[in-house]
Amino acid sequence: MTIDQHKDVEDGLAELEKPFIQQEKHLDSDQENGSILMVVLSTCVAVCGSFEFGSCVGYSSPTQSAIREDLNLSLSQFSMFGSIITIGAMIGAVTSGRIADFIGRKGAMRLSAVFCITGWLAVYFAMEAMFLDVGRFCTGYGIGIFSYVVPVFIAEIAPKNLRGGLATLNQLMIVCGASTAYIVGSVVTWRTLALTGLIPCILILIGLFFIPESPRWLAKVGRKKEFESALCRLRGKNACILQEAEEIQVHLISAQYQPKVRMVDLFNTKYIRPVIVGVGLMVFQQFGGINGIGFYSSETFVAAGFSSGKAGTIAYAIIQVPITMLGAILMDKSGRRPLLMISAAGTCLGCIMTGASFFLKDQSLFPEWVPFLAVSGVLVYVSAFSIGTGPVPWVVMSEIFPIHIKGVAGSLVVLVNWLGAWAVSYTFNYMMSWSSTGTFSIYAGFCAMTVVFVAKIMPETKGKTLEEIQASLSS
Repeated sequence: MTIDQHKDVEDGLAELEKPFIQQEKHLDSDQENGSILMVVLSTCVAVCGSFEFGSCVGYSSPTQSAIREDLNLSLSQFSMFGSIITIGAMIGAVTSGRIADFIGRKGAMRLSAVFCITGWLAVYFAMEAMFLDVGRFCTGYGIGIFSYVVPVFIAEIAPKNLRGGLATLNQLMIVCGASTAYIVGSVVTWRTLALTGLIPCILILIGLFFIPESPRWLAKVGRKKEFESALCRLRGKNACILQEAEEIQVHLISAQYQPKVRMVDLFNTKYIRPVIVGVGLMVFQQFGGINGIGFYSSETFVAAGFSSGKAGTIAYAIIQVPITMLGAILMDKSGRRPLLMISAAGTCLGCIMTGASFFLKDQSLFPEWVPFLAVSGVLVYVSAFSIGTGPVPWVVMSEIFPIHIKGVAGSLVVLVNWLGAWAVSYTFNYMMSWSSTGTFSIYAGFCAMTVVFVAKIMPETKGKTLEEIQASLSS
């Protein structure tokens, strides 16, 4: 064969390859579009539960005076109404993993929605304190389950390149729900505000009919055909799911040979690292002071010298939304660890600024700077928290546990979060009475320790499948 003939053959082969290459690119585009559409729809349905979470938490703040006046409640009775939600949420957290494992992720979300609907109706029709408390407890139990199942469901359906950003929508919608409750509650009656809490629950119950169950859960319970169908719907009809399906099934087969895990078994050497990471992140998230600062921001501003804390509180509510959206964008670009370390450093700075404002006030130094420094510190804190310390622990919690221990381990992590939330919100006023500067110094110390914890212990999970993450932690 001459050189010219050989070149003609090579050119012909190159021409033959072009359509196949183009077709492969076209299929990849179809797969990506199919994946994004169904995954985004499924995520939107799930985060209605996160919005419900925020609505429940934010309900008591704008309704306190109206409920007390209408039903002749004492301060202690309303305090019970406000705080009993955390008791319900802790019980919901303890049972959330088992429920999600037994009836599926969609089944757990349905159950949560039913509890929340029951609770809101009890609040709406309440004529005495008992019905208020029963309703508040029911909504607390519902959001205790939501706080576990929503991030887990999103992590299990999302492709690895989108998982971080989509999981951050959980925190974004919690923030949106709380802010909406605060704003709407200032213009409608407390009974009407209770009815608005039904809306996200109804959207969940309707939306769940149109989205697939978590493929990983379906594979775990042996529903192979439904597993493959769900994975196809999530990845696009033209997608090749063989490799992903094989990875999931291989991981589950190895998990089947593991003994049944109880809560006490989580502290064995095999599981201790992901447990330390999950629990540690929740401890540092809560003991950095978010619930004390958030629940009592208005009183903090007044204590620092403002005649009214309303303007600062509104700014607090508004600033969280765009900052949390920025965090969602950065989650899969910068990675979990850098985002969380920068965020924790920012919350530390915010606590130092706020603590300094109270120190200056106590020492009667630069009084004109005290209110400005207090508001700036709180806003720096909430901005930094919203971009990383708020969403990242929930994302990582949903990624690090193997599926055979996810129910028990996830319940433990969510329980620790709710216990921390209760402890900080309960002790905040007492600590502020002791020393405002000391209170924010303690919070700053926990924020600084968060940076060290993340740098030394927390793994990076960006760009890895759930199976890869869990294998690296157990090795």
